[in-house]
Amino acid sequence: MEHHGEIPRQNVVAIIPARYASTRLPGKLLLNVADEPLILHTIRRAAASRSVSRVLVATDDERIFSVVTDGGFEALMTSSLHKSGSDRVAEAAETLPAKSIIVNVQGDEPTISPHTIDQAVDAMLNDKTSDIVTTSERILDTADVHDPNVVKVVIGQGGRALYFSRSPIPFPRTASNRFGNLAGALAADPDTLRQYRKHTGLYVYRREFLLRFAKMEQTNLEKLEMLEQLRALENGAKIIVVDAKHCSIGVDTAEDLERVRVVLESGAQQV
Repeated sequence: MEHHGEIPRQNVVAIIPARYASTRLPGKLLLNVADEPLILHTIRRAAASRSVSRVLVATDDERIFSVVTDGGFEALMTSSLHKSGSDRVAEAAETLPAKSIIVNVQGDEPTISPHTIDQAVDAMLNDKTSDIVTTSERILDTADVHDPNVVKVVIGQGGRALYFSRSPIPFPRTASNRFGNLAGALAADPDTLRQYRKHTGLYVYRREFLLRFAKMEQTNLEKLEMLEQLRALENGAKIIVVDAKHCSIGVDTAEDLERVRVVLESGAQQV
C-alpha cells in the first residue's frame, strides 16, 4: 500500500509478519473487529505513519493473503518454515532495495500509534550507527515486574539497550534491603517502580543488518531467555530504545480481543 503523506527521507517499508496459527487465540488476525478483520486495522495504522512509504504483509497462509489483497493491500507469500516473525520479515526484506529501512509491525496490534512508528523511524534516521530501534513503556503495575511474559529492558546512555530480560531488572538493592525484599520495595516506594520499563514489540531495522541477523546462529542468552533480541546484543548490535508515543494493545487472548473491540468500535484509539 502506498502512503500519500509526507515524502519519506528514505525508503521506509512496514512489514507485518502474519501467521494463522496462535496458541491461545487461533486465527486471531482474521477475527472480526469493528466490521473488518483485525489484520486490516493493523495495516491501516501502519499506513497512517508519515514515515512509511509502503506496507507489506508477509504471510504463509493463503487465507490471510486473500483477506489482505481483497482489502486492497499488499501481501507476499513466505516460507512456512520460519521460526520467528523476524525471519519472515527478513525473507520479505530480501525483495526490497538496498539500504531500505524496515519497520517490523506486529500483526496483532491494531491500535498501534502511527506516531510511535514515526518516533522509532526518526531515531533510526538520526543515528547512523544504530542497527535496530525498538520501543518501551513504563511499567505501571507491580505484578508486571515479576511477570516473565512481560519483558523488561535496561537502557543506558543515549537510549542504548543494555539488556532485555524476563526477570526483574535492574535490581534495586538499597530499596529492597530497606523494605525487606523487592516486592516490599515495589509496594512501598513509587521510585522503585519507576525504574522498570516494558519492552514493546515494534522494531525498526536497517535492511542489511536484518538480513545478517536472520542468518546468525542462536546465542546462549537467546536460548536461555527465549528473547531473540539478545542474539543481536551478543553479536554487538547497537539497539536504541525510544518511548512508545501511546500504549498499544497486543491481542493474545480473548480478553485482549474484547478490549480492542471496545477501543476500535468506540473510535477512541489514539493517533
